[in-house]
Amino acid sequence: MSALPSNAMSPAASVSASSPVQFTAAAIEKVKQMLSEGSGLRLGVVGGGCSGFKYSMQFEDSPGPMDKVYELEGVSIIIDSTSLMYLRGTQVDYIDTLQGAGFKFENPNVTSTCGCGSSFRA
Repeated sequence: MSALPSNAMSPAASVSASSPVQFTAAAIEKVKQMLSEGSGLRLGVVGGGCSGFKYSMQFEDSPGPMDKVYELEGVSIIIDSTSLMYLRGTQVDYIDTLQGAGFKFENPNVTSTCGCGSSFRA
């Protein structure tokens, strides 16, 4: 269990120059632990929450025709073209504290968030 403060980010993992999203070493390691062979991680933005948008993450076997695929540390990251414009420049971290564990998004495109922090406006 790490004692990262809620505003701290883990060191970034190696990222291909073309990747619009960066994952910290902790986030990539957690994804690798959960990922089944042959699957990739779909990262997206969907409508919902108090502020209008929320993040989605799920495992997927194959990308669709409108998806972009990026390889990060041996993990295929799948992003649909609509979500890409909201995620460009985002850093994804994984934190594990006494208060809870989960993925944390630092997104420069966010203009506001809701009070509970689960949704955002861009």
